Amino acid sequence: MGATDAAFAGSIPAIYEQYLGSLLFEPFAEDMAARLHDVAQGRILETAAGTGIVTRALVKALPPGVEIVATDLNQAMLDLAAQRLQAPNVTWQQADAQNLPFEDTSFDAIICQFGVMFFPDKLTAYREALRVLKPGGRFVFNVWNSLDHNEVSRIVSDTAGKFFPDDPPRFIERVPFGYFDPDRILGEVQQAGFENVDIEVVEKVTHPSPREPAMGLCQGTPLRAEIEARAPERLEDITAKVAEALTARFGASAVENRMSALVVTAWR
Repeated sequence: MGATDAAFAGSIPAIYEQYLGSLLFEPFAEDMAARLHDVAQGRILETAAGTGIVTRALVKALPPGVEIVATDLNQAMLDLAAQRLQAPNVTWQQADAQNLPFEDTSFDAIICQFGVMFFPDKLTAYREALRVLKPGGRFVFNVWNSLDHNEVSRIVSDTAGKFFPDDPPRFIERVPFGYFDPDRILGEVQQAGFENVDIEVVEKVTHPSPREPAMGLCQGTPLRAEIEARAPERLEDITAKVAEALTARFGASAVENRMSALVVTAWR
């Protein structure tokens, strides 16, 4: 994974929040928060919290006495998250999920939405999650299923790639949609020390305009850096062409954005 694959800075956090929040992440955030509905007290750690989409869902779903420590590698994402949510039971902290700055057995649950795909050393991150979990605690995370099950994202990736046939930008398929093999995931989570692991397929649908996924994915993710590295003057044109491709597939009014993800629950 290149250095830019996990870089969410500059204007990316705001575009990410505006265009991708409701499009991709909020439906799954509600699902993830519901999986911790029985946590009535104690501490929850969130890794790869991004702009706080899951954090906000957790605050709505859990009693105010539950402490939430929301972390991310990118301070710019946390800065935006903190602007969107001020809650007395939420602490924002920059942290690397592969080297957590917390004591052993200090959290009752850990949650991570669409983040582990970005971890260069997933096994180390899983071991860190195990280390900071209390006995009986759970680690809940989700990852995208393959692009074959996420058509809108596939169209965006394919369309952007056509502009650079000799060196297509592959961020979308390489990183966020590059870690979907349940056997591999199960094996790595178990290798890290989790014995009781469940993996479930979860599907959601949203109905954005064609421009929303075009803007969000082309300009609100590290795909932007890949496009700009090849032809910075073409970013707006490529974004428009991606919107046209989505319009050609779904029509001009609304895209049927069918999404599929894998949700992993690992118990300590």
